[in-house]
Amino acid sequence: MGDADVETPLKKLVGEKTAKALATHLDLYTAGDLLFHFPRRYDERGEHTDMRSLEIGEQVTVLAQVLRTTTRPMRQRRGSMLEVVVGDGSGGQLILTFFQQAWRERELRAGLWGLFAGKVGEFRGRRQLNSPEYVLLDAGAEGGEVAAEVEEFAGALIPVYPAAAAVPTWVLARCVRVVLDTVELPADPLPSGLRAGRKLLDLATALREIHRPSSKELLYIARRRLAWDEAFAVQLTLVRRKQQAAAWPAVPRPPREGGLLSGFDASLPFTLTDGQLAVGEEIAADLARPHPMHRLLQGEVGAGKTLVALRAMLQVVDAGGQAALLAPTEVLATQHHRGIGRLLGPQGRADELDGDPDGTQIVLVTGSQGAAARRKALAKLADGSAGLVVGTHALLYEGVDFADLGLVVVDEQHRFGVEQRDALRAKAEQPPHVLVMTATPIPRTVAMTVYGDLEVSSLSQLPGGRSPIASHVVPVAEKPAFLERAWRRVVEEVQRGHQAYVVCPRIGDNGTEDEVEPVEGAEEDDRRPPVAVLDVAPLLAEGPLRGLRIGVLHGRLPADEKDAVMRSYAAGQLDVLVATTVIEVGVDVPNATAMVILDADRFGVSQLHQLRGRVGRGTAAGLCLLVTEAVEGTPARERLDAVASTLDGFRLAELDLEQRREGDVLGAAQSGRRSHLRLLSLLRDRDLIGEARAEAEQLLADDPDLAAHPLLAEQVARLVDADRAEYLQKG
Repeated sequence: MGDADVETPLKKLVGEKTAKALATHLDLYTAGDLLFHFPRRYDERGEHTDMRSLEIGEQVTVLAQVLRTTTRPMRQRRGSMLEVVVGDGSGGQLILTFFQQAWRERELRAGLWGLFAGKVGEFRGRRQLNSPEYVLLDAGAEGGEVAAEVEEFAGALIPVYPAAAAVPTWVLARCVRVVLDTVELPADPLPSGLRAGRKLLDLATALREIHRPSSKELLYIARRRLAWDEAFAVQLTLVRRKQQAAAWPAVPRPPREGGLLSGFDASLPFTLTDGQLAVGEEIAADLARPHPMHRLLQGEVGAGKTLVALRAMLQVVDAGGQAALLAPTEVLATQHHRGIGRLLGPQGRADELDGDPDGTQIVLVTGSQGAAARRKALAKLADGSAGLVVGTHALLYEGVDFADLGLVVVDEQHRFGVEQRDALRAKAEQPPHVLVMTATPIPRTVAMTVYGDLEVSSLSQLPGGRSPIASHVVPVAEKPAFLERAWRRVVEEVQRGHQAYVVCPRIGDNGTEDEVEPVEGAEEDDRRPPVAVLDVAPLLAEGPLRGLRIGVLHGRLPADEKDAVMRSYAAGQLDVLVATTVIEVGVDVPNATAMVILDADRFGVSQLHQLRGRVGRGTAAGLCLLVTEAVEGTPARERLDAVASTLDGFRLAELDLEQRREGDVLGAAQSGRRSHLRLLSLLRDRDLIGEARAEAEQLLADDPDLAAHPLLAEQVARLVDADRAEYLQKG
């Protein structure tokens, strides 16, 4: 096989021109890059590619048979157009159009099979590819050398690669064949005992079979081996980071009898749930250790996570430290600051006339704070008189100094970048304890793969007094009258003395609400823009909600206006709050019983679940109406029907994972960097991820630095590079 190996530049193997296209369009530079650029799917002659399911605007490669060709003159200009009808054998058809290329009729003869690649368009109700790239799979056809090369796949499984317009899938297949035939494949990094125990294929065979499968059975076995490598690399990284973090020094913050926490517990007007007590004991034990806590607290909307976090913060203050609560929005930070102050009472006002001299002080730090208030707050942090601070990303700025930061609590961690969270931790002399909270329940495989270096605590039990929430889809395209009924229900709730929210995806005035998550599968194409707060509020005030007191809340309002609106709403001075997703987390108005979410299909599943959690927080039942133009049978409508059918956040988290690109969890969207994880599926590979975790823990217990497994260490570095490893560690 010569001297070529996985580090050999592609230009030495496939030629300068092709190598440049691979680098420019697909970021592939070496033989190894190409070997680990796996097919996205496989076609088989005689199998249906189901052309009826092709999406307009989608870049596709289809395996199809030429059915008939027609050449006709063009009406608008001189020349002719060749129209080729191809089919997939199931009745689905696609039109291929070629302008001024009548000669192709001799090549594209009826009966021939080929791979056709292009962007799906539509003309007069028929799906078409305009001037597609193609390669014919019949060796005897006029198609030349490329067709002959692909023919070896035609009788079996044909790999279809993630490709680009300038580098179609058959070019990739040809290049992979060259690499497989000339390059020495890498040695297997997995210990032989592990490979035998888990019945895993050797690496070289797996690479050959993933690209040129000799059977469906071997393809499955090859894919399992390569997905195992990815899962194992992630788990080795996470377990090793967890072991290293466990050895870091931290200041122990043990509980203190007769301190703030004891007094706080005694003053609570309600009883903590069994779950809150159990999780509280786990956290208290972590805080008392001389190593930093690194714990994820997940739980349903309204399960009382903030109360659990506050008790941990008070334990740290009792032990002489300070605790910081990092919130994603100013609205939520302000609400947390006010809510904690209300819960602590005199214990949180040590500097005031009616305060407890043995208590502490709570300060708020936000970006839009006035200079005088900010200076006062920062001085209290620096001299240690403020034991508790609540803030936004403003806490991360230079000049925010702590006397002794002992605990960082991050609320809704998915809103903060890794670097932001780490910047706050860097403000302590020694690594502080870290508690990360999320109200979006996380499927076990996600927690194990993305948060595998954190201990996980779950709150599933809701406190007493929470009311049920009824959820319904309002399909305005099919039943326009239902929207009128939705507004009548809002009026009825207000007449009963309650309040309501109306949620819109956008702010308006050409502003976008950038907290809306992109929804995988959302049909954007030619739809109108999402409705906006600044457009909807006046229409409601002049129309179906005339006479009600309506307020507006969104992310572009100045901080003092946001605070004034929330204070008015919480005090019952507003009947309806028309808002964006700034109310998604933490906003707690027990008198709010109804929520109407407009263009609900524009929101992600977890966002809808979070938003719905803003109602039913008091003694009266809640109502959530999901307004949509999505028609029955579409993915968007199925998503909304699922949300309406259950309040089980864990089931919805699974659904969210099923409908999102897994790259959002494992790939560049999650880490901010290019992912090298190609095959691992959090849904499909649940058992495999669990097996990989167990093997990683066992291997690292005996060999923490992988000193005895240098090839494995290299593979981990390739699949989970240093930047991504740091990301995973920071969590």
